[in-house]
Amino acid sequence: MGNTDRGKVWLAVSGLVISEDGKWLVVKKKYGGLKGKWSLPAGFVDQGETVDEAVIREVAEETGIHCNIKGLLGVRTGVIKSEISDNMLVFLLEANAGQEIQVQTNELYDVKFMLPDELKKEKDASILLHYLLDSPISTIKELQDGINPGDQFGYTAYKLFF
Repeated sequence: MGNTDRGKVWLAVSGLVISEDGKWLVVKKKYGGLKGKWSLPAGFVDQGETVDEAVIREVAEETGIHCNIKGLLGVRTGVIKSEISDNMLVFLLEANAGQEIQVQTNELYDVKFMLPDELKKEKDASILLHYLLDSPISTIKELQDGINPGDQFGYTAYKLFF
């Protein structure tokens, strides 16, 4: 939650989880610019993890829902107060079957699955959520793993989304 130790370049991840019956997993945050708004589960990438590992961890921590990566939907990037580079990768995720939502109450007011039509009418939905609701989810970049760019780099993890 505290961004003071993140320096001036932030890397965050967010996950769009769509249930088998077409509902979207949304969270209502207790802090920050999205306080009191419905948005996608999201958080910062930690040291020593890849972006796909980070989004799976964040969604599980915030909602109790464990997921698999379907692919990369896109990137949100901006600059805050002409100084902080704020970058977020948005992934499409698939929830593992038969799970109950568990709200991370220290960070969130609520978590629920909502139909896109319900979310479109929700005045408290984030701008990004409204944008995603109005855009067809067509091209996703799928995870490519098991590629070695060369031992000279010393990667312990190396993944592509193309």
